[in-house]
Amino acid sequence: MKLSIPVDEMVERFTRYAAIDTQSAENSEEYPSTAKQLDLSRLLVAELQEMGLKDAELTSHGYVFATLPGNTGREVPVIGFIAHVDTSPEVTGANVRPVIHRNYKGESLVLPKDPGQVIRPEDNPALADCIGHDIVTTDGTTLLGADNKAGVAEIMTAMDYLVQHPEIVHGTIRIAFTVDEEVGTGTKYFDIEQFGAKYAYTIDGGTAAEIEDETFCADSVTITLKGINMHPGYAKGKMLNSQRIAAEFITFLPQHTLSPETTEGREGYMHLHGINGSVEETVLKYLIRDFTVEGLEEKEALLQKILEILQLKYPRLQYEFKVDESYRNMKYVLDEYPLVTEYAMEAVRRTGLSPKQGLIRGGTDGARLSYMGVPTPNIFTGGHNFHSKKEWISVQDMEKAVETIIHLAVLWEEKSILT
Repeated sequence: MKLSIPVDEMVERFTRYAAIDTQSAENSEEYPSTAKQLDLSRLLVAELQEMGLKDAELTSHGYVFATLPGNTGREVPVIGFIAHVDTSPEVTGANVRPVIHRNYKGESLVLPKDPGQVIRPEDNPALADCIGHDIVTTDGTTLLGADNKAGVAEIMTAMDYLVQHPEIVHGTIRIAFTVDEEVGTGTKYFDIEQFGAKYAYTIDGGTAAEIEDETFCADSVTITLKGINMHPGYAKGKMLNSQRIAAEFITFLPQHTLSPETTEGREGYMHLHGINGSVEETVLKYLIRDFTVEGLEEKEALLQKILEILQLKYPRLQYEFKVDESYRNMKYVLDEYPLVTEYAMEAVRRTGLSPKQGLIRGGTDGARLSYMGVPTPNIFTGGHNFHSKKEWISVQDMEKAVETIIHLAVLWEEKSILT
């Protein structure tokens, strides 16, 4: 099936969405964490309704849901496509001005508003596969927001294409745009019954042709060290400074392994991401990541062992060790539904690309949805350097993502039975 994606419309959509500030916020007590995310959500509802998805709605929790009805006589499972509207709290998403570098020839890309921000081929090997492509970057002062507005634009473009081409036969498709994915609560109020899809795909990946069916398993560990405060002038033999013990605890950990900055691929880590303390009490917060549950347990056992050693050294030390489960590797679920990933791989092949099965050193809405009952692997968007001022994306790779979505819709119909 030959597709003619309206690339200019896709790029216009993406750059228009990117210009809307939808940055989410850590530690907010509201949901969504920032009201400005809904500026894009409301726009998407209006655009979906305008293209013919009349049931498009904004839920009370900020999710956008919509249906593209099927046009087939087969009994096809309802499939869903999902992206998130928020951008990372790490870099500003206000006043985003995308810049398009036409017909990329392999040079370094100097970002115009901050010449100190340079996207160099030696630091970005994926650029070698994008010679002749049109590359979209920031102007150097903000992130781009391809994570995940590229996914939003690709889904919107694919749905509009299917509406405009009724000769393409497909089953019922459900669309969802979530909020607060970047702060880990994208599915907090996601109603899978209301969504109504049996299987789904997040369009939230990176390199073209990658289908990701693995995520980290993730826990959060909170360690509370309880010392004894005392006037420092009369503290000898009496004070127990929890901050000093916390520093000692940190030095017990491996210095050249098991941290984010020393690991890659399938290697897990223990990430100290917060310290707050006084003499009397110090709290350490760790993010524990591994691709297996057993790997998580080993790392947590190591932390507990160090605490036991410190308590032997400082008998008056009291501590609390608390583990909170965040999410689990979606592969445990997806392996039970192999067709979901296999169809995604075949859809990539139909675009002319060779699919690559990858893994995510992080989590997605799909990881949680898989455990909520909707198996949901992740599909590429074409973006790179997410959460940074050096973020970039290939227009041609975005086009391939749109084609992948459309081919997936067709595949699920082709593989289903006649009623």
